[in-house]
Amino acid sequence: MNILHLDSSILGDHSVSRTLSAGIVAKLTTAAPDATVVYRDLAADPIAHLSGAYLAAAAKPDDVPSAALQADLATGTETLQELFAADVIVIGVGFYNFTIPSQLKAWLDRILVAGKTFRYDANGKVEGLAGGKRAFLAIARGAIYAEGSPYASFEHAETYLRATLGFIGIRDIEVIAADGIAYGPDQRAAAIATAQDKIAALAA
Repeated sequence: MNILHLDSSILGDHSVSRTLSAGIVAKLTTAAPDATVVYRDLAADPIAHLSGAYLAAAAKPDDVPSAALQADLATGTETLQELFAADVIVIGVGFYNFTIPSQLKAWLDRILVAGKTFRYDANGKVEGLAGGKRAFLAIARGAIYAEGSPYASFEHAETYLRATLGFIGIRDIEVIAADGIAYGPDQRAAAIATAQDKIAALAA
């Protein structure tokens, strides 16, 4: 089993989503000791955001004027290779201002590539080309965003990632969320404990 493990929180050792994503990977590798894990820390080693120059170079890869742009193209290729090689994807999802960190968005921009991870048929219907994978989203949110809560309509991380990954064919998605961690130390501890119980109960 090949596991692609991504973290996106900017909070380092203080990050709850990092704790949860590491717990999920530990659960998976305990069940499958021979698993291979590829790790990307998107906050500590960010992928550059898309640029017009990158898109132009990707369209004409044999006519790239600079070493920096060539390196950027290589990063895009490597990111796609890691995605396709993975059987399982574990994403530590930071949650800022109601959505994902821009560092995670930069990664998504490198894997949502027409003709690579999705295509349109003659009728305009989308076909995802990166299916057959299992994904885990480890999300830490300051408030409570459950359906029926006052902030439910502000949740644009889990919903966005489900839609985005589903677009490229990844629909086997499990979410482990710690909600309300900004509501004080007791709620934070309870939310983390509940999430860790869910990790312990995961079917590996």
